[in-house]
Amino acid sequence: MGIDPRQIVAGVLTVTMFLMLGNMIKRDHFDAPISHHVNHAGSTQHFDDNNDSEQSFALSNGGDGPWKEESGGLKRCWSKPDSEEVEESKGFVTFSLTNGPEYHVSQIADAVVVARYLKANLVVPDIRGSEPGDWRNFGDIYDIEKFVNSLDGVVKVVKTQPSELSSKNLAVLRVPNRVTEDYIAENIEPAFRSKGNVRIATYFPSVNMKKSKIEQDNSIGCLATYGTLELQPDVQEVVDSMVDRLKTLSRKSDGQFVAVDLRLDMLDHKGCQGNSAGSKKCYSPQEIALFLRKLGFDKDTAIYLTQSRWDSSLDALKDLFPKSYTKEGIMPMDKKSKFLESEYEKVIDFYICAQSDVFVPAISGLFYANVAGKRIATGKTQILVPANIPPASSASVANYVSRYVSKKNHMAYSCFC
Repeated sequence: MGIDPRQIVAGVLTVTMFLMLGNMIKRDHFDAPISHHVNHAGSTQHFDDNNDSEQSFALSNGGDGPWKEESGGLKRCWSKPDSEEVEESKGFVTFSLTNGPEYHVSQIADAVVVARYLKANLVVPDIRGSEPGDWRNFGDIYDIEKFVNSLDGVVKVVKTQPSELSSKNLAVLRVPNRVTEDYIAENIEPAFRSKGNVRIATYFPSVNMKKSKIEQDNSIGCLATYGTLELQPDVQEVVDSMVDRLKTLSRKSDGQFVAVDLRLDMLDHKGCQGNSAGSKKCYSPQEIALFLRKLGFDKDTAIYLTQSRWDSSLDALKDLFPKSYTKEGIMPMDKKSKFLESEYEKVIDFYICAQSDVFVPAISGLFYANVAGKRIATGKTQILVPANIPPASSASVANYVSRYVSKKNHMAYSCFC
């Protein structure tokens, strides 16, 4: 009996279907594009870096793998004003640094711009933690002499709050981040003239750090944002030792490592959960692992996680990338008693993410935005924003570069060129 050709075709199709199904299962593909994330204040926002069809920034993803050779730091486009421009200071501007280093950068910039406009003395801030009574001196974390010297000729800085300041002669005001001179003139200057002093607290109408058409005094804002804050030596030493440890663990990648801003408490936030349309706003450890693997990072890649302590939910990431670490895994033993503590941990995370060879934000927000700004200023532009990578598509690193970089629309590009 002859074989019916239709039976042969049907058999081939059946085998092909089983092979395709098996391949799909092994690929662990994502279900739908992820286009929204949560910011650190808990509100949702678009992660403004995905689905960009017009890439103006290209990366090589050829035989050298996903790593990119950086071109070095950029040149600053702003200049410090001459000392003689500073008029005699009157009154005081006081403020506190709150919520972590990603906020500190912006709070410093707003305070300097306000003090400069008002021709007032700027009082070195204290640092407030999230719990009542949790505060530190500025010099516990940042280099106070560097801060004062960097503002010489810009504003007069006072290291301690004058005893004559009291609630009777101090106006307390909230000001929007990236405060403008028009806003100062209309809303802050009248209160300052009336009371003689002002205390400001920055609030964040948006966590977006894109360049705007109307910016504050650009030179002063750029100096305050990128030229005033440096870690005090003890903290810098811890950061440097951890970066060196990560580079040592990355010998097979020429000392290059990846930093991922991934904190489990944020993933549990309601703003990170998917909605009825299937969209999501944050990325789980497993999703980050698959994203990195599909971009070509191999199992020997060292990965730093901003999660404070290891948790079993991170095991899915460690399965694909065994060299995944939290702070407690790579911090020098003699430093743990002091620096494995809330406020220091946030600072360590911020500066390691700023220095890593690749930065991956699993959550959108001000941490991502201000780490991106610091990286842009130093030429470390390999910032990769997670997204679904369909199983059958080619995963080019260039398609996932932050739009802050690909479009050069971060405010840092107003300060550096």
